[in-house]
Amino acid sequence: MEIPLALEARGLINAPIPFAAHYLAAYGPLLAAFVVTGLTAGRAGLKELCGRMFEWRARLGWWLVAFAPLLLYALLAVVLRFIQGQWSDLAALGQIDFLPNLGVGALFVWILTFGLGEETGWRGFALPRLQQGRSALSATIILWFFGALWHLPLFFYLYDAIIIVGFLLGLLAGAITFTWLYNSAGGSILLVAVWHGAFNFVTGCVTCKTGVAAAVLSTLVMVWAVVVVLWFKPATLARADKQVLLK
Repeated sequence: MEIPLALEARGLINAPIPFAAHYLAAYGPLLAAFVVTGLTAGRAGLKELCGRMFEWRARLGWWLVAFAPLLLYALLAVVLRFIQGQWSDLAALGQIDFLPNLGVGALFVWILTFGLGEETGWRGFALPRLQQGRSALSATIILWFFGALWHLPLFFYLYDAIIIVGFLLGLLAGAITFTWLYNSAGGSILLVAVWHGAFNFVTGCVTCKTGVAAAVLSTLVMVWAVVVVLWFKPATLARADKQVLLK
């Protein structure tokens, strides 16, 4: 869906595609995971994949990690209140690209689209297979490369090319953080999807992208990615063992 949107934005095709379809593109990795799993592992494989998509049983601490972007944003809002003398515009979080203001509903849009949509494919399907016979860091870098290619069309209709270096660095830091969370939380796709959606919610609104909060939170993710590599080591990127699948 991103490619037609990019072609339309560049005037290469004339098709009545609403730009709100941008959010449907998030289901590309999910659909690919379902198709390949169905072909290679059948109904049992699909059942196992769906189980990890909605695996909610995890320690409270990992649920707090999953919602950490919201908690950090709230803390940052308090700090900025004392520095700037005014509260952040929380209502702005509901205004995201190509859609009307959804308020808190935008959080659920992010979780259900780019959260579950992307993470079912990247972390749910690809990562545990890439980690088989590789270090977690090597698997993450491979996944980051293909994820970067998948995001490339965004620079033809949504993002400015000037941010591409920062975007790639942020994408790598996010991939390392996702691997850490996925391996640590026992392979729960749901927890990673919640983190992904929550982060997009507080950094991806129309006015948030160039704001102080988004910059600080993105920087914290990059710092944490470095800590993960140095502290937990490349082999697993977590205190727990790597989550692997043989098929």
